[in-house]
Amino acid sequence: MRTPRSEQRGRSMPAQYRQGDVLLCRVSKVHSGSPVPPDAGGRLVIAEGEHSGHAHALAPERAQLFRRGRQLRLSVGADGTALSHEEHSPILLPQGHYLIRRQREYDPRASRPVSD
Repeated sequence: MRTPRSEQRGRSMPAQYRQGDVLLCRVSKVHSGSPVPPDAGGRLVIAEGEHSGHAHALAPERAQLFRRGRQLRLSVGADGTALSHEEHSPILLPQGHYLIRRQREYDPRASRPVSD
């Protein structure tokens, strides 16, 4: 059995969490950015569906969301939080910092985010 390269170098892969078209990659810290306020429903929305109106969202009292340019980063407090979406099971995120990425799909005219 082969040992993964990350283990060969004495490093482990950072934790990753996926919910539909959203990928959260654990990082060591959240660099400064503009805080993203809760939406009208009181949720921190990471990504909103273009067609369904459903959203990948968190409770604002357990996490902070930051935008720096087009990049989103998340800081989760000591008690952790749940990432919810109307069409997916909730994902429990432990305390830490996360880089948020959206899955993209190929279109001959341009690359675009996957719509949920």
